[in-house]
Amino acid sequence: MKPVSRIILDPLVLTGKPVIRGTRISVDLILELLASGWDESAILHEYPGLEREDILACIRYAQEIVREERVYATPPQGKIIG
Repeated sequence: MKPVSRIILDPLVLTGKPVIRGTRISVDLILELLASGWDESAILHEYPGLEREDILACIRYAQEIVREERVYATPPQGKIIG
């Protein structure tokens, strides 16, 4: 299974937040745990229904979102150009 195919968006599940397929565990929860210092084994212990590939899919999903993000320069506040 492709990593991101493990991630679904369903308006009937957590109001459409991206979740791991077959669960109500959101991608942002897994990313928050990782960012807070949890390691893979701690997450898998706390959420025994998950697999390593689910955690990797969350990271891949976030990477794809950031890769597609566009940043546009804006004029400094208080100055009107043109």
